[in-house]
Amino acid sequence: MLAELIGRLGEVLEPGAIITDPVRLRTYECDGLTYHRAMPGVAVLPDTAEQVAGVVRLCNEYGVPFVARGSGTGLSGGALPRTDGVLIVTSRMRAIVEIDLPNRRAVVEPGVTNLAITEAVRDQGYYYAPDPSSQQVCSIGGNVAENSGGAHCLKYGFTVNHVEACEIVTPDGDIVTLDRTDPGYDLLGAFIGAEGTLGITTKVTVRLSRTPEAVTTVLAAFDSIEQGGEAVSAIIAAGILPAAIEMMDALAIAAAEAAVACRYPENAGAVLIVELDGPLAEVERQFALLTQICAKAFELRVADDAAERAAIWKGRKSAFAAVGRISPAYIVQDGVVPRTSLPQVLAGIDALSREHGIRVANVFHAGDGNLHPLVLFDDTEPGAGERAEIVSGRILDLCIEHGGSITGEHGVGVDKARYMPRMFTAADLDTMQLVRCAFDPRGLSNPGKIFPTPRLCGEVPGVRKGVHPLVESGKAEQF
Repeated sequence: MLAELIGRLGEVLEPGAIITDPVRLRTYECDGLTYHRAMPGVAVLPDTAEQVAGVVRLCNEYGVPFVARGSGTGLSGGALPRTDGVLIVTSRMRAIVEIDLPNRRAVVEPGVTNLAITEAVRDQGYYYAPDPSSQQVCSIGGNVAENSGGAHCLKYGFTVNHVEACEIVTPDGDIVTLDRTDPGYDLLGAFIGAEGTLGITTKVTVRLSRTPEAVTTVLAAFDSIEQGGEAVSAIIAAGILPAAIEMMDALAIAAAEAAVACRYPENAGAVLIVELDGPLAEVERQFALLTQICAKAFELRVADDAAERAAIWKGRKSAFAAVGRISPAYIVQDGVVPRTSLPQVLAGIDALSREHGIRVANVFHAGDGNLHPLVLFDDTEPGAGERAEIVSGRILDLCIEHGGSITGEHGVGVDKARYMPRMFTAADLDTMQLVRCAFDPRGLSNPGKIFPTPRLCGEVPGVRKGVHPLVESGKAEQF
């Protein structure tokens, strides 16, 4: 069926937008999580929503699954292609369609990079608030799929808080618009963060924010991560709501130094990056409190201008890629815990590291308890990858045990699907699947993601008896 479909893609796309060459397809075999790989059956690069819809309608006609991909920076395998399916790459759809400053809105295509929106309006005193670490290259379509956050989500929220409407191609090939003002069910809210299982984004209306009057960025160096954690709790307890509070441990600092020479204070057990923004008087008041709270820091740096702010953020923004300088391979994990549980969870991660002989570098959004442990291993060493997977999974167990979540902003994808039953009951998962089936009855849109065992739409919810048909046919694996 795939071969027949490929033969008809020329009805919808130009020949140069259809990729079947195995060498070129290797470009798309994984996203930012390189641990999972699969060669797509075919990749297409549409230029318009109509072309996306045309490809999706062909997929429906032949019963062929499809997966959407933006810049490929995701960290959960959400854009992992299907070997028997079509990969729809939206990177060519990168027009900023409209900027409406009086209403603080912009309309963009899904391939537009996150930072490009801010660059387009910065001179007029506006910016786009969500700022994933990969904002220079990650696309808005991918941000919508994963409900991406970033360092400043503590104060400003996630993608869902900054999207007013989405034009989407539904799983059966229709082009529709989901708007925040639509009456009835919050379909836009359901779509954002659904990881491409409910359709493909082809246009996004984002909310623009005013550039704050004042911004102060502080780097505080502590002897230990425990001291840094105490400072975080004290900052929040004092009623300060920073735009961002980020923390890196000694191993993450070493990686950043090796990669980008960020020149953080030497011998720091942890560094805390705190950014305050808002009206000048309020920022000055909060800064005075902050300096008192960080009295245990052995060094305090304050950025005097935008260039110095960028220098402080340089190490943090490069942290994920930087660990490649100190480890041949690594797994980026993403979990959430209550702030009050940070010391216990970090101690637990350290114990897991020592128990399994696997190094773990900690980088996290300390303000909201969103952890990003980087599990380091040598993939040429027999058994190292398996031990790293065990540590990675047990870190998620720690998060759940302390009342947290298995993901904060990276999504579930294929990487965490098997952990979903540890956090949700069978009834919870059935309810989620019913929502998916309402959008995608045939299960063609990014199948095999999020849920550990896909249900066939039309099945009666409840405990399944016997082997699932997809497992029996070899098309799915049950964990």
